Amino acid sequence: MNNPETFNPESFNPKTSDPKTSLRVPVDHLVRELRACPASAFVDIYQIRALLQQMPVEEASLVPYLTWDRQHYTRNLIDKTDLYEMMAVCWEVGQSSSVHNHRDQNCWMAAPIGKLLVENFKVGFQDIEAGQCQLTASNTVELSATNPCAVDPREPVHRVINPREANQRAVTLHVYSRPFDSCVVYSPEQGTCGDIQLHYNTMFGKPVSN
Repeated sequence: MNNPETFNPESFNPKTSDPKTSLRVPVDHLVRELRACPASAFVDIYQIRALLQQMPVEEASLVPYLTWDRQHYTRNLIDKTDLYEMMAVCWEVGQSSSVHNHRDQNCWMAAPIGKLLVENFKVGFQDIEAGQCQLTASNTVELSATNPCAVDPREPVHRVINPREANQRAVTLHVYSRPFDSCVVYSPEQGTCGDIQLHYNTMFGKPVSN
C-alpha cells in the first residue's frame, strides 16, 4: 500500500462545502457531546443520529485526522472509549468499501465533505465457516453533511461508495458502539463471505505503523 498523504487545506474545494458552514462545530465539540452521552443513547439508533444532525462538523477542524491513499480508503481514529469509537474515513474519487457488517454493533455516519451513497443489502443466508452467502440489494441512501445516516440493525450489511461521477474527494465520520476490530465482508456477485481484521491508518492524528 502507498504511504497515505496528509490533507492539504489549500486543495480543499469550497464549492463542495455546505453553504451553512457557519452552523458547523469543531470536531472536538462533537467528541465532548458524545462523551457526555449516557450508555442508553447508544442502544437505539435515533439519539446519536439526531446529535450528528444537530452538530455538523467543520471541515477545517478535521484536517489533523485526514490522510489519503490512492489504493484504498483510510480509517483515521479520532476518539475511542469502551462505549464507542469515532473515526474519519477518507475516500478518493470512485473509492468504495466492500460489502460488510458491523459485528452486530450500532453505526452512524455523517459526511462533512462530499456526498456518498450507502447501498444496503438483505442477507438471504450466510455460512461463515463455508464462506458462502446470498445477498440481494435492498435500497440506497445518500449520505451528506445535512443527511447523516444510521445503519438499520435489521439490515446491517452495506457498502459505502464515493461516486466517480461526483469527481471529488470525500470524508465521512463514523461512530461505532461498541468498538470492534473485525467484520464479515461479502461478495454479492460471487456469493462468498469471510472474516477480516480491521486496522487504523492513523490514531489521534498520528500514523500507525503496520
